[in-house]
Amino acid sequence: MQKLLGGQIGLEDFIFAHIRGETKEVEVTKTEDALGLTITDNGAGYAFIKRIKEDSTIDRLKSVCVGDHIEAINDQSIVGCRHYEVAKMLKEQPRGTPFTLRLVGPKKAFDMIGMRTKAPKSSEGKMVNGRETLRLRSKGAAAVQEVQNEFEERATKKVDDLLESYMGIRDLELATTIVEAGKDKKNPDDFAEALDSVLGDFAFPDVFLFDVWGAIGDVKNGRI
Repeated sequence: MQKLLGGQIGLEDFIFAHIRGETKEVEVTKTEDALGLTITDNGAGYAFIKRIKEDSTIDRLKSVCVGDHIEAINDQSIVGCRHYEVAKMLKEQPRGTPFTLRLVGPKKAFDMIGMRTKAPKSSEGKMVNGRETLRLRSKGAAAVQEVQNEFEERATKKVDDLLESYMGIRDLELATTIVEAGKDKKNPDDFAEALDSVLGDFAFPDVFLFDVWGAIGDVKNGRI
């Protein structure tokens, strides 16, 4: 069990397993503000690469793969950090200055999980990847949640997109909290104050807050 990095039953009812594989160190130099990766975590202190944007800085480093566990940044262990904390650390790395990522790849379960190739698109237009961690889908409901109304659902999806764009994470729970804080507010100052009261530790930049406020307003007024 010491080789099992993490496992969970998620809200979409799947079992996720990550068995510790090869450890690798990769030198990265930021050439633009965004590295081009989306980070998630298993809720137990292990952050993973969930998605890699095509033609991004990370995509050009072929040894970095979807499913890799990010163990350290510049030899500083990040085990125990949430995905948004890891994303913040990566975002704060200066452009033009190399830094090191220590990654742990998942042990491959089947021969079909091989070297990463250019990510194709599925028939639904969503990005799929050739190297991913093993996910075993079950049949029962894993969690019970209140159903969002149409506005909340659309606004949450938009905020989740903005989280990925600005922070490199996708977190529907966090996006839902942000929408809850802003849906009844009359102006961006009230929204910022409400958000600070529940998520002050995130220290969201002003440009993100304005974009989120605009997105919530656009959804509320039927513009998107």
